[in-house]
Amino acid sequence: MIDVSAVPVREFVEANTTRLISTAYIAEPALAPLVDDDDELAFLEELEGLSSSRRGLPEFIPPGVHPDELVNEHQGYGWTYINAAFCYTRETGNRFNGPTRGAWYATWDDNRVDTAHAEVAWHLTQELHATGIYENITSYRELIASFATSFYDLADYADEAVFNPEPGIGYPKGQSLAAELLSSGANGILYPSVRQAGGQCLAAFRPNIIQNVRQGDTWTFTWAGDPEPLVEKAT
Repeated sequence: MIDVSAVPVREFVEANTTRLISTAYIAEPALAPLVDDDDELAFLEELEGLSSSRRGLPEFIPPGVHPDELVNEHQGYGWTYINAAFCYTRETGNRFNGPTRGAWYATWDDNRVDTAHAEVAWHLTQELHATGIYENITSYRELIASFATSFYDLADYADEAVFNPEPGIGYPKGQSLAAELLSSGANGILYPSVRQAGGQCLAAFRPNIIQNVRQGDTWTFTWAGDPEPLVEKAT
């Protein structure tokens, strides 16, 4: 059992973290055809937000999320993806969030893209296990975000039960730890990847600490009869 009072808090400043989401949920910025680069897009989105009457809140806000926590157009591009991460969760939750409140999961450090691939591939492969048919093609887009905040650092706790590779064991422990940290005011955690040796992950607990969201590369995951997918950069 992890003693929260003993976990070190780290000032985390990172310009590039990687989160993969299915391209089925990607909507291209409506103002993109009017600009030449990301700086111009950010300026127009901020200007548009000043007079916008759209609040854009998700259709469903779970009981663990207060509407005032959610971000809006003034956050800049990606604010809808940030809100969705906290409002649309799995019935069983994930490693560091329960079913009533999501979190923003991402990878960081030099091999962050490989770590993101490993995390996503493992989860989708589990879904294919249920059918016994490993035939699937899914495309994912990188959402790159920046952070300048404090996180609890679990780097030295890799042997704890919260990192058990079996969700039925690790998830309840991790969710309990996350709930304790959240109630104490924590912004999130840094932790070692369970699916990629040496990989580094984070779980951000609060929407407003996720900054400068922008799109990166698109990757295609192909299962062709084998549990191990082929991952290729889309051209």
